Amino acid sequence: MIFTLLLALFQTAIPLPVHADDDVEAIAQGCAGCHGETGVPTDLKTVPIIWGQQRTYLVKQMHDYRAGDRENEVMSPIAQDFKPADARKIAAYFATKAWPEASGPKAAGAAVPPKGLDQCQACHGTSFEGGPSGPRLAGLSEAYLLAGMNAFASGNRTNNEDMPKFMRALTERERMAMARHISDVRPGKKAISAVSAPVPRQPAGSVAPGAFITE
Repeated sequence: MIFTLLLALFQTAIPLPVHADDDVEAIAQGCAGCHGETGVPTDLKTVPIIWGQQRTYLVKQMHDYRAGDRENEVMSPIAQDFKPADARKIAAYFATKAWPEASGPKAAGAAVPPKGLDQCQACHGTSFEGGPSGPRLAGLSEAYLLAGMNAFASGNRTNNEDMPKFMRALTERERMAMARHISDVRPGKKAISAVSAPVPRQPAGSVAPGAFITE
């Protein structure tokens, strides 16, 4: 119902009341139409988990959708109504939520880790729990991860300088193995809490002019 309403509003160019300082909860309810009332997306194959995701990453993606650097038939029009201040508020709201618990038993991992994992861990963390320079990947669905990897490899997604060349260096089979492995990684609570700590503010003058992901 909420998702249908959101689409109808954007298709008819009716602005949503997203700029009220005390209305973050109301904005979040609109996001729940796809991303889930409890953090579990309505379609894990095509919609990412945003509860507990890295704040700076969420802000950057909303910026990229708004700027046209990343395209999605649902998110691109929605992001047009998010100014930088809105994006920071909604990103902070979801970043403080708990990542939803994985369901079902953990699958047996491959005897040999897939090729390229060490390059991923440099930004996404040793357990793919995310960090200041990369989003959390552990727990995202295999299908969603693979679609993203293939989009970078094919050039259909270009809002990151490093990912296209990393993904093009892998075969499709290697990307499949990587997506399968990462989707089933379950970071320990210690690793999750370490990257969930508030990010310190940058000293005045230390951020490049026009930077979007800083507060």
